[in-house]
Amino acid sequence: MVLGHYGFGLGAKKFAPRVSLGTLFLAVQWADLLWPVLLLLNVEHVDLHPADPKFPLDFTDYPITHSLLMGIVWGVVFGLLYWFFKKDGRSALVLGICVVSHWVLDLVVHRPDLPLFPGDSPRWGLGLWNWPVLTGVVEGALFIIGLVLYLRVSKPRNTKGKWSFWLLMGLLVAAHVAGVFSPLPASAHAIGWAAQYQWIFVIMGYWVDRNRTTVQS
Repeated sequence: MVLGHYGFGLGAKKFAPRVSLGTLFLAVQWADLLWPVLLLLNVEHVDLHPADPKFPLDFTDYPITHSLLMGIVWGVVFGLLYWFFKKDGRSALVLGICVVSHWVLDLVVHRPDLPLFPGDSPRWGLGLWNWPVLTGVVEGALFIIGLVLYLRVSKPRNTKGKWSFWLLMGLLVAAHVAGVFSPLPASAHAIGWAAQYQWIFVIMGYWVDRNRTTVQS
């Protein structure tokens, strides 16, 4: 799940128009931004199975980033931090929901490997990745819905605000396609380093929003 998460972040702008797109992207992708760091530190673990095209990654241990309980904890922390600095309760709530949304969307596509809580937990997953075409349709729909919602409340304030936004959208689609067709990295540590590219989208989200303005829906 790549485009689906970012689509959720784009759509959340409608409900928290004061929040930068960069912050929304940070929230929806917090689990996947923290996960590669913990891979590099050997705190969480993944096994590689190149012979399995549908599920080449076996997420053996990632309770800090991808358990439901910790997702809720991260969401509460994220929301409280935003409220502490901005005193905007509605936006803080939306950001908290964005953080938790990552587990919910992953639940749809992952096989049963998502823990409910750290430790000896049942693992859930609906396994939509078993049907790649259907997965693409679902992710594409989420992305398009989020894109439409974002464009209803955000307009460019200058030329840069227009072309930078569509550049960001193009890079997101390109990253998704590359993730589908690129060869599997050689090791878990290689995945940890390669996945750092996701920070580009967060940084670009802040840049884009600085050149756009919020309008009445």
